[in-house]
Order: sequence, then C-alpha cells, then structure tokens
Amino acid sequence: MKIAIVCYPTFGGSGVVATELGMALAERGHEIHFITYKQPVRLALLTGNIFFHEVHVPEYPLFHYQPYELALSSKLVDMVKMYGIELLHVHYAIPHAYAGYMAKQMLKEEGINLPMVTTLHGTDITLVGNHPFYKPAVTFSINKSDVVTSVSESLKDDTERFFDIKTEINVIPNFIDSSKYDLQFTDCNRGMMALPAERIITHISNFRKVKRIPDVIKIFYKVQKEVPSKLVMVGEGPEKEYAERMCDELGITDKVLFLGNSTEIDKILCFSDLFLLPSETESFGLAALEAMINRTPVISSNSGGIPEVNEQGISGFLSEVGAVDEMAENAILILKEDATLERYKDAAQKQAQKFDIKRIVPIYEAIYQKAFSLVE
Repeated sequence: MKIAIVCYPTFGGSGVVATELGMALAERGHEIHFITYKQPVRLALLTGNIFFHEVHVPEYPLFHYQPYELALSSKLVDMVKMYGIELLHVHYAIPHAYAGYMAKQMLKEEGINLPMVTTLHGTDITLVGNHPFYKPAVTFSINKSDVVTSVSESLKDDTERFFDIKTEINVIPNFIDSSKYDLQFTDCNRGMMALPAERIITHISNFRKVKRIPDVIKIFYKVQKEVPSKLVMVGEGPEKEYAERMCDELGITDKVLFLGNSTEIDKILCFSDLFLLPSETESFGLAALEAMINRTPVISSNSGGIPEVNEQGISGFLSEVGAVDEMAENAILILKEDATLERYKDAAQKQAQKFDIKRIVPIYEAIYQKAFSLVE
C-alpha cells in the first residue's frame, strides 16, 4: 500500500506517533510518504520505501500570513499523482484534515478517489478546534474524513461533546516500540546527573500552561526535602523562564537541570527514577508511556487520557489536577525505599508493554482497509 502521512514534524506527541507509525508500516512492506514542511525529528533514516516531501510556502507580499494549507493541499495533489499514492493519513484536524479534504476534491476532478483517515491527537480538538473561529472548519473536516480515529476514549468523548460529529470515531491508542528498548540495558551512567544516593526525577514537555510546570517545581520542592534528589526538566516553551525563576526563589537551582529539547529522551529516562506529569489535561500521555517503557513510574494528574495509560497504584499514582501535596506524598512513597522503587519500576515497564506497536499497527491497517471500502 502507498500511504501519505501528514503531521507536524516537531517534538510533540502527534508528530512522534505519526513518524513511528510510518516507520513501522514501512517495515511491514508499505511505501510511506511523509509530506510536511520539515523532516520529522524522529525520522532519522530515509530508506527504499520511506520518502520525505517538503512543503514549500512561497512568500508573497499580499499575504500577512503565508497560506500553508493551500501549499499543503497542492503538494498532496502533486505527490499523489507523481507516486500513485493510494491513501492519505493526516494527523491533527487543523490544518491537515482541512487541507487533505481540499486535495481529495481536486483529485476527484481528475478521477482519483483518495481515501483519507484523520487521527485526532488532542490540542487540535480541546484547545484549538473548539475556538469559535475554527469550530465550523474543524467540524466540517472531521465529518468529511472517510475514517476518523482518536488516541484515547477521553479524546473521543471530548470531540463528540464539543462538535456536531456525524461520523464514527475509532479509538486507537498511542503506542511504544518495545523492540527499540534494550530492557536489560546497563550502560546507564547516572553519575552524570546525580550522586549515588540521590534519586532522579524527570519532566518532559513543551512547557505550555496546560502542562502545569509550576506544579512540577512545587512537587519536586516537597520531595527533595524528604528524599535527596535531582530534577531534570527537558523541553522548551513559554513556561520555562518562569520555572527557572521559581527554582531560584525556592533555593533549589543547584538541584534542577534544564536541558532544553533533546533527541536523546531514552538516555535521559534511563537515568530517571520517577516521571512527573501533573498536566491540566492530556489526550493520551505519550510522555508517560515513554517513561514507563524505560522502567520509570509516573506521578500524574487523573485527567484526560492519562488514566488509560498510568494504572493507579501499579505503574504510579493519579491525583486530581493541582493536588500538589498528594502528588508529592505519592512520589516520596515510591522513592524512599529501594525495594518499593524497584517494584514500581518493573510494574511500569510491564504496563507499557501492553501498548506495544506490534499490537497497534494491524489495527491501523484494518482502518485503512475500511477507508478503501468506503470510497469504492
């Protein structure tokens, strides 16, 4: 099957999932074409059946904002005709499903009926799509997709609550490729991050307000009073500077490492003893899943799709949004004794393996066949 994948090529969860899915599909013999404005960060290697096509947006003085959707839909039409692409899989309703629909209509004029699968990831629905300016276009794009998927039951419920959806939404959870993780990996020089007696606590995100970065700092501040520890903050975003100021005001700057964006997430998680994810909401919680496969238990909020990933009292603990004291208490419970920590580490990894990509990719292949049947 020749499949075009459209995604944001960034460090965010949707781009990671789309890229990993494309690479897994290529390993199963499909021909994959990534079409976006930059090569996805996880797409390290282009092979005989993985291609990348860059979308160029020409600058024109008439436009205050350059029309990416127009450039993307035109590029899709050209690539479908040039490579004989048979199916379009777009990740994110805005602007990708909208541009995909326009490409479908242009191709239909030339006798090409291209099925389109749209995967909803979260921000496109809960934060952006529900804005009055975008809501009609998002509703239209979802309803005009041949097949729609969401990454969690929670996101499906939100989508059906916020929008007038006329089509079925199929839940396909995010995934992890267990084969890429050496579960017996021992070359983990944690001495680079902390002293032998210290625990390492990690947070990875885009540092937006929804991630509740101040809560991460507050939780760590309470934990380090009881358990010698270091906090590793990975990512860039608008809340980073405030977080640095908080650390300075609390007198813990020497215990917190801000690493910026990184392509070595697994190495960082290898060092880690605990992962903090106190977000306002998460459509799924891919960062938590990546932590868990690396034997890192999770302290998280009980919000969005996170409870579908992090199992209460097994792979970590869930608390209400903003319950900093409870989150800190649960973190201390996990970290204080070596035997307890090891038990949670083992359970976190076992829970993550339920989301192995080998279980998920066949579900997407079945969805693609469903899309074909609907346009025939």
